[in-house]
Amino acid sequence: MRDPRYDLLFEPVQIGPVRTKNRFFQVPHCNGMGHVYPQTLARMRGIKAEGGWGVVCTEEVEISPLSEIAPHHEGRLWDERDIPALRLMTDAVHAHGALAGIELMFNGYATPNRYSRDIPIAPSHLPVRGSDPIQARTATKRDIADVRRWHRNAALRARDAGFDLVYVYAGHDLGMPMHFLSRRTNRRSDEYGGSLENRARLLRELIEDTKEAVGDRCGVVVRLAVDQLLGAGGITAESEGRDVIAMLAELPDLWDVNIADWSNDSQTARFSAEGFQERYIAQVKSLTTKPVVGVGRYTSPDAMVRVIKSGIMDLIGAARPSIADPFLPRKIEEGRLDDIRECIGCNICVTGDNFCVPIRCTQNPTMGEEWRRDWHPERIAAKRSERSVLVVGAGPAGLELTRALGQRGYEVTLCEAENDVGGRLRFESKLPGLATWQRVVDHRLSQITKMPNVQVLRGHAVSADDVLAFAASAIFVATGSRWRHDGLGRSHREPWIDGASAQVIRPDDALRGAKTAGPLLIYDDDHYLLAGALAERYARDGVVVHYVTPATKVSEWTEQTMEQTRVQSRLIELGVQIHTAREIASVDRTGDALRVEIACIYSGRREVVSVRSLLPVTMRDPDDALYQALVTRSAEWADAGVQEVHCLGDALAPGTVAAAVYAGHKAARGFDVIGHQRVEGDVARAGVIDVGRERGGARGRPQHAGDEARFVGCGKAVSGF
Repeated sequence: MRDPRYDLLFEPVQIGPVRTKNRFFQVPHCNGMGHVYPQTLARMRGIKAEGGWGVVCTEEVEISPLSEIAPHHEGRLWDERDIPALRLMTDAVHAHGALAGIELMFNGYATPNRYSRDIPIAPSHLPVRGSDPIQARTATKRDIADVRRWHRNAALRARDAGFDLVYVYAGHDLGMPMHFLSRRTNRRSDEYGGSLENRARLLRELIEDTKEAVGDRCGVVVRLAVDQLLGAGGITAESEGRDVIAMLAELPDLWDVNIADWSNDSQTARFSAEGFQERYIAQVKSLTTKPVVGVGRYTSPDAMVRVIKSGIMDLIGAARPSIADPFLPRKIEEGRLDDIRECIGCNICVTGDNFCVPIRCTQNPTMGEEWRRDWHPERIAAKRSERSVLVVGAGPAGLELTRALGQRGYEVTLCEAENDVGGRLRFESKLPGLATWQRVVDHRLSQITKMPNVQVLRGHAVSADDVLAFAASAIFVATGSRWRHDGLGRSHREPWIDGASAQVIRPDDALRGAKTAGPLLIYDDDHYLLAGALAERYARDGVVVHYVTPATKVSEWTEQTMEQTRVQSRLIELGVQIHTAREIASVDRTGDALRVEIACIYSGRREVVSVRSLLPVTMRDPDDALYQALVTRSAEWADAGVQEVHCLGDALAPGTVAAAVYAGHKAARGFDVIGHQRVEGDVARAGVIDVGRERGGARGRPQHAGDEARFVGCGKAVSGF
């Protein structure tokens, strides 16, 4: 039963000619699917509508080949042939009583048009975003008229595809109207340049064109970045951002307010708190009578009610929280707050779009697999037998496996050698800014505790003898991994550090709080977050830190989670001495000091760094001794009643927390159904977009919306078990 305090969240909101069923608004977000995987996309969006989101929007949708963003998989609405694929989504969303919104996009100089090879256009001559050696040309008056025409035609096609809300996009430093608004990108001297009124002219015209074309049936939404976080050098919420809202206040039916660019608006939890955008959004409602939506990575209904009552916004916008839990609104409505999978703000979801593959999520392992594998975030097949299961290891993989098997109804025993569950997250969540990562553990533990068919044995280390004596039908070993401390990794394929030296700090010991007087050299050959986070922690403790990496940037892979610049900036602010593009060539001990010789990866030029301690962050080894011991005793399994033994998560192959959670979930779905499932479609074609492109001709799209391979269930051919 819903708590009356949250009734406000379930009130309808009028947006022009359409009305929402509640205040939950899934704002546009990219997903690595777009026009390439229309069935996958439609199913994912439809499940969000099923989960109670009153509005469910697309990702950015290209309106013209003169502004496409290949190789990224965004939506396309170039002409009428794209309508059937988009209709899949609107039908899926409407089936659950939600409104469907579409974010029309003309990227301008924000894309090099790698697929179409058309020259991008911009308010003024500019290099395109990124590093492509391509420049955008200055848009002529004819070009501007064409953009208006393309946008109007796309709005009409969107209406015909069944959309209820149509966006005019001027956010994140991506949409062309934003490029005209900003003095940084608009150097024109005609009626589209100079004064703010002139620079806002294209945005005004696009709003008016869209209202005239579809305003009788569709709500028209403007997504505007009110602050570029560039100070006086860009648009700020206190000046031109506010003035644009005031100037166009009553034109659209809804204001969707954000900040630019995307990496600012979608900061990780490591660098921003829930609702950090509020200060930029707060004044908008005082400037317009139209409803306002914004985001804030909100997962708490109390925070949602607060921002509505305080007049900051009328609808609760969300991208990442709707990914972590598509059923968040329904759980609030049904009074099941403890069941909410709260977003941890890790931005693993962003990597799907960056790598042009379907989205994934640390908290929600079904994300991106709703259609391909027929996984539902809340439903799972009931048990097929009375088989018992023993899971060894209560890290991310073991916890998710136990939770999902328990949900299926199996009798499960989870053994954890330590007194605390969580595996690696017991320590990683204590690193600076990563406290929200503990939600991965807390959610699963809270679900497990409600299950009478699951028991958790803490402080219960088990041997192969113990496991066989337990006589469970299936054994899953999820014992995690351990960091090496001998330097073996990507750059050095052989050990080169004396790991037994007292001056070498093991990463696992560092995670447990190992101290050093410093100076400390951290060698990062892992390139994700650990080395940078440890450098930050030691620097905050007053230790002189040298950060050395063969990469050209600090924590280079965090570019994929849109936080790399913040990681490096923070280390610079803390005084960490950064040595990029450097390998360690030699380490010599001289008394209490270490003489570390580092070499430039390009020139080979060497320099010496003298430190007291060395912390190598290079790679992990699976902690699979128990699994290997069980494998060697497979002849004893039958007598012990054991039918199968599996190794999963980091114990099989160390990876991200998201990969471990996914492995646990996949194993639970596949358990006890091997041989009963099938693979539909041509597996070899899964994810190969050229099949559809060849059928679609030079336009580069499938002729129909079914050019995807679908994996049903998790049988042997799919699961790898």
